[in-house]
Amino acid sequence: MTDAEVARAVGDAAGALLLKIQEEGADGDRGDREANRLILDMLRSMRPDDPVLSEESADDPIRLASRRVWIVDPLDGTREFAEGREDWAVHIALAIDGAPAVGAVALPRRGITLSSDAPPPLPPAAAPPRMLISRTRPSQLCAAVSQALDAPTLGMGSAGAKAMAVVLGEAEIYLHSGGQHQWDNCAPVAVALAAGLHASRIDGSPLVYNQPGSSMPDLLICRRELADTVLDQVAKCDF
Repeated sequence: MTDAEVARAVGDAAGALLLKIQEEGADGDRGDREANRLILDMLRSMRPDDPVLSEESADDPIRLASRRVWIVDPLDGTREFAEGREDWAVHIALAIDGAPAVGAVALPRRGITLSSDAPPPLPPAAAPPRMLISRTRPSQLCAAVSQALDAPTLGMGSAGAKAMAVVLGEAEIYLHSGGQHQWDNCAPVAVALAAGLHASRIDGSPLVYNQPGSSMPDLLICRRELADTVLDQVAKCDF
């Protein structure tokens, strides 16, 4: 199997398990725990030489000496999962030399897994562009930029669900400034880049993975033709 096929297979398997757990009414902690165990078991079987950075496991610094590191979030959007919503995701990514080389994002309640080896074609963009924001913690930066662009805002749960909404053409901009971790966006960024979207930090610098600290403070995923405009508006904001 190719790395992308591995990512998709692992994401699909974890998604199927999480659907069963959600249907049983279990909490997100059980979902996190059991999906993480399944993902680690599958990756150890399929790619035994590659280290893994997971939100739900202790970090092993040996990964820093490896060119290839799987970066996974077994359940992105634990709150949404526990509430019975559909805007949660499974993230399976492979970073190579710090770049988000391969990714799969499963949206199990929607029956969709998007992967970097077969991204969907982008439909025509809406005008004005639509901006995705956190449904529970919308930031002042997002409010200011959306106002400047006259962009309607759409509240949504997990980072993966928001990023994939841009990939699917359901919005044009996903801007985040509230703090994330490498596992929150490595897989979504890999899929977004493969789909032809722009992805960067909010100062325009590249997103670099397999770093010593897990923090990834901010993120912009958007249509390429909007990137300069959004970055310019971010630079004008004092947040």
